[in-house]
Amino acid sequence: MEWFSGIVVFVIIWWVALFAVLPWGIVHDESEGTGAPKIPNLKKKMLITTGITIVLWIVVYVLIEIEFISFYDSGQAMFKEDFG
Repeated sequence: MEWFSGIVVFVIIWWVALFAVLPWGIVHDESEGTGAPKIPNLKKKMLITTGITIVLWIVVYVLIEIEFISFYDSGQAMFKEDFG
């Protein structure tokens, strides 16, 4: 995997993980009715997100490097499917 592709994959995994982690531990203040959480813990959630992303990125990197996932072969197959 090239360095730019690695960064793009990392950012995409990070955002997906962030949206998965954001709802964890939310306690709403029902008396105010704003819908905003009392204590959002964003720093903690961003650290958790980064940790999850590092682990998932390493897994994706290894799968690509051992050619278990081949984007080249997938691209060739899609090209043949579209253009015969």
